[in-house]
Amino acid sequence: MTSTAPRRALVVGVTGIVGQNLAAYLADAGWEVYGLSRSGGTPDPRVVPVRADLGDPAALAEALREVRPEFAAITAWTRMATEADNIRVNGGAVRNVLTALEPAGSLQHVALMTGLKHYLGPFEAYAQGVVADTPFHEEEPRTSTPNFYYAQEDELFAAAERAGFTWSVHRSHTVFGFATGNAMNMVLTIGAYATLCKELGLPFVFPGSSTQWNSVTDVTDAELLSEQMLWASEHGRNEAFNTANGDVFRWRWLWPQIAAFFGLPWEGFEGEPRTLEAAMAGTEDTWRAIAHREGLVEPDLARVASWWHSDADLGRDMEVLTDMNKSRKAGFTATRDTRDSFFRYIEQYRAARVLP
Repeated sequence: MTSTAPRRALVVGVTGIVGQNLAAYLADAGWEVYGLSRSGGTPDPRVVPVRADLGDPAALAEALREVRPEFAAITAWTRMATEADNIRVNGGAVRNVLTALEPAGSLQHVALMTGLKHYLGPFEAYAQGVVADTPFHEEEPRTSTPNFYYAQEDELFAAAERAGFTWSVHRSHTVFGFATGNAMNMVLTIGAYATLCKELGLPFVFPGSSTQWNSVTDVTDAELLSEQMLWASEHGRNEAFNTANGDVFRWRWLWPQIAAFFGLPWEGFEGEPRTLEAAMAGTEDTWRAIAHREGLVEPDLARVASWWHSDADLGRDMEVLTDMNKSRKAGFTATRDTRDSFFRYIEQYRAARVLP
């Protein structure tokens, strides 16, 4: 007899920008979805919440004992003070999750999200030493610098060899997406910045480097990443893939359009980066007042905007661009229009009363 039960998935990091979008995508596709987070929360009522700390093997084993997923996606990471600690904590998290799932023997495929620091190096040694030419290709060798992405991959490969499941690694660029309660999100950060500029009568100043203002770049739509993860579970097994929208743009082209959308005067790069972290220091009370006046759901600016994260992306003094031909040749041809993605997510944040 053929089973009609829905396929079961586990999303590790379900409260993050990628995890939230992936969980919704899987639920839309008819999967039974479990979402693991430290808080035990999930923004989507279709997702079964699982509460556990990735650093606690015993708690993970107990929390995941009856989940028995056939597909798991690991989209969580914790930023630590040093790369040695990043390796210990984030490599350990992958090991702990896969060890907890192994006794059930249900896993068929595990997707791991990493990123372009695979090519650029970790925060401590970002873009130092020899860096591959752009666009980045998946077959580039690892850099010589210790990197928690490599530790996560190695834990994934070892567990797959031991337990017999297939794997895929997804190297995303800056992720555009809709997520609540997750501030490490460039679309929402720029939306909050524009809102504060309008409130304070400030120009909408590009905060990054000359290189990022002028160079060709790309980004990753969270929905596209979700599609690629599920596709890889059937068609891209035991491979690493770059994940970007498939189009390219320059910030000097997109920035004036964002300014016009919010009705703001704008300024481009002038001499040196003018960071969001410096420009927006001390605006917490202003945001709280806006949230109260406009009926927004989150009055805490720290839960809406991550100035340092967008400053890091926009302040890079090198071209950052990925090659997508490996995915295309393998059959994954989905794309997104980056400009459309940006404004679509802004409208979703407005509809959800995260932005006014």
